[in-house]
Amino acid sequence: MGQTHILAPGKPLWQSIQSGKPHSMILWGPPGTGKTTLAKILANSADAAFVSISAVMSGLKDVREAIDKAIQRQETDQQKTILFVDEVHRFNKSQQDIFLPYVENGTLIFIGATTENPSFEINNALLSRCRVYVLKALIEDDILKVIDRALSHSKEFFSIDNIVLDHTLREQLARSADGDARRALNLLELAVTHAPLKDGTVIIDEGLLQQAVAGTLNRFDKKGDIFYDQISALHKSIRGSSPDAALYWYAHMLVGGVDPLYIARRVVRMATEDIGNADPKALQLALNAWEVQERLGSPEGELAIAQALIYMAVAPKSNAVYTAYNAVMQDVKNSGSLEVPVHLRNAPTKLLKSLGHGREYRYDHDEPNAFSAGQTYFPEGMQPKTYYHPVARGLEIKIQEKLETLKKLTESADALV
Repeated sequence: MGQTHILAPGKPLWQSIQSGKPHSMILWGPPGTGKTTLAKILANSADAAFVSISAVMSGLKDVREAIDKAIQRQETDQQKTILFVDEVHRFNKSQQDIFLPYVENGTLIFIGATTENPSFEINNALLSRCRVYVLKALIEDDILKVIDRALSHSKEFFSIDNIVLDHTLREQLARSADGDARRALNLLELAVTHAPLKDGTVIIDEGLLQQAVAGTLNRFDKKGDIFYDQISALHKSIRGSSPDAALYWYAHMLVGGVDPLYIARRVVRMATEDIGNADPKALQLALNAWEVQERLGSPEGELAIAQALIYMAVAPKSNAVYTAYNAVMQDVKNSGSLEVPVHLRNAPTKLLKSLGHGREYRYDHDEPNAFSAGQTYFPEGMQPKTYYHPVARGLEIKIQEKLETLKKLTESADALV
């Protein structure tokens, strides 16, 4: 079901199935989107032996055994072997090396399935020998078709002659599956298991269905791509001044089981990276929300974080601090250790004073406007450089005006020298 973007006529994977000539590949997508089924279809189309192992349950001994049998199969029966490795990212990159020579010499057609980004989790050498296909979460109509097919084959799947589930409840079940066909079938099976059987028929009412789907969560992996994609969506919603979208992704992650303290920490990052001095109160509000979550927990803390997120979204935006910080860090790494100018050095002893430390320093509070125009603060031999460029939004408008005034005073002082 679904995946028309890779299985439509003319697409490479469709052509591979039609021609019966599969190639090594990585199937990357969320759970319950058909990765294992696709691998079986490919094996059937090529009349190849299908060998499936799980990187969660299997070790290198199991892999070597599968490879030995593939070699034997090739030598005695001239039959191809498709080795399907589910959750292939659970093998570390050194363990993945074992497949390379056998994929290279054609002993195996390797199909790996993963929910994680192959660019990060799959050995580059193996990845270069495989084509990556991205599977998408199924849409509701696809899930409905899966449910309808299961119901129409109730004798085969559930050993029950007839299962009654009206269309409205089927739609509820499809939504609860959250794009995962396997979840839809498991929930349906759970409802069937608890439903009374009468004359070979099971009737699933709303109460039974709600019991089955209670506690199901949105797709959310605390260590995987979905996690980071949703965090990214939340951060970009804040940056894009969309409080409603920010709340949506926040709620989505809470329902999925995210630790609210992780969100609180990310809100601090948003305050400094995307708002900065355009509205310094944003950072304080972010810290307050974090403290409320630590002290009170749910639901008060989660609500405080929601308040902070909305404030971040509607606050004036500036990445001037973030940009300045990155720029100066790069310069410091590239420039090495430069000396502190003598007039800025500390002079707590007579010796240091005799060496001139701090002698020509001008105390700003004794200067007009509390500003020592023309005094330099950069290392000796380094030309002054502007890293911080305030934007014309929020408080940074005022900051920019002050910096321009101080710049003119400095220029006037320099002209007198």
